[in-house]
Amino acid sequence: MEVFLARQPILDRFNKLFGYELLFRDSEKNIYQSEDGDKATMAVIKNSFVNIGIEKVTGGKKAFINFTENILKSDIFQVLNPQSVIVEILEDVQPTEEILDLCKTLKAQGYIIALDDFVYSDRYRKLIEIADIIKVDFKTTKGHERRKVIELVNCEDIKFLAEKVETLEDYNEAVSFGYSYFQGFYFSKPTMILGKRMSENKVIYMRLLKEITSSNFAIEGIENLIKRDVSLSFKLLKLMNSASYSFISEIKSMKQALALLGEKEIKKWLYLMVFKNMGQDKPEILTINSLIRAKFAEIIAGKTQKKINPFNAYLLGMLSLIDLLLDRPIDEILQELLIPIDLKDALNGVSNNGYSKLLNLIIAYENGNWDEVSKVSRDLNIDENSLPNAYYEAIFYTTI
Repeated sequence: MEVFLARQPILDRFNKLFGYELLFRDSEKNIYQSEDGDKATMAVIKNSFVNIGIEKVTGGKKAFINFTENILKSDIFQVLNPQSVIVEILEDVQPTEEILDLCKTLKAQGYIIALDDFVYSDRYRKLIEIADIIKVDFKTTKGHERRKVIELVNCEDIKFLAEKVETLEDYNEAVSFGYSYFQGFYFSKPTMILGKRMSENKVIYMRLLKEITSSNFAIEGIENLIKRDVSLSFKLLKLMNSASYSFISEIKSMKQALALLGEKEIKKWLYLMVFKNMGQDKPEILTINSLIRAKFAEIIAGKTQKKINPFNAYLLGMLSLIDLLLDRPIDEILQELLIPIDLKDALNGVSNNGYSKLLNLIIAYENGNWDEVSKVSRDLNIDENSLPNAYYEAIFYTTI
């Protein structure tokens, strides 16, 4: 279940880290082993953004990723952030009208365009006009040619990146010629990053969590994700056609079902279903405890006189064990979810707000730490005697 990735730092003229080039690896051997550029690029994207997490990979710096012609033409950019990714167009991509139009669209969306292993030719002129960065291979480009490529491009808005810089002499020469960025063994060899592969279904569930925590709630996006999971699709239609809803005619489509449910009910149902399915390859008690905590927190929030939103309390309890369900640090997971900052701080243990006190109360109750339960109950203005019934109600909720 391990996944592999390598990264090589890219520095600016002041020796400050500008970004990393992300490199395909398929084993612990720190070498490129692939004959399929499309698959290599997709593996880099999936491992960076899904399996490991882009923040862990780049630490918030730019990620240079090689793009083949096929990947440029795909819809992959719908799930990438232009603030994180620099689109590095490989040298064998031909500057056709279609490619030029695609690059113009990407640039309009905020992406930085880089040309890899650049060798000047007039046929690249229109692509040069779109580019932001040009990478020059110092291993194959020697002497005056390193300066000449800048003269031929003749564009003040373009930054030049010297790659495969292996000696101090190479670096000094690049600086003297006017290069802005530098990459190569002289600074650092590519270093390996390891992670754990998430199942395809868990990827869908994480994307669903992002959708339902987003401020831009869109039924279309949720519908498309649910359709990719047969189990969720079946359960939604089964729910909508059950006795719980008295619809005159049978519900036959995802879109119809979601529209009839409404935003609040969609979110509540999806949180429940996603967490039940997400924990299928884990000990069942993790899923059960997540759901008990969610409902217990929601009930307690309704009883306290403090300003604690019951729905946010539900999220707090449900997300409190997500790191164990996904085998990833909770701070990384929370960076991907647009939930209130108070919840994030409480789950990360960096705050003593109402939500952190609520979580402490729940954990103390689970562990039978009654002195702590009494103390936190007083802090939250909750009748301690009401907690047993609330907990029993939460346990019953998990049998739904």
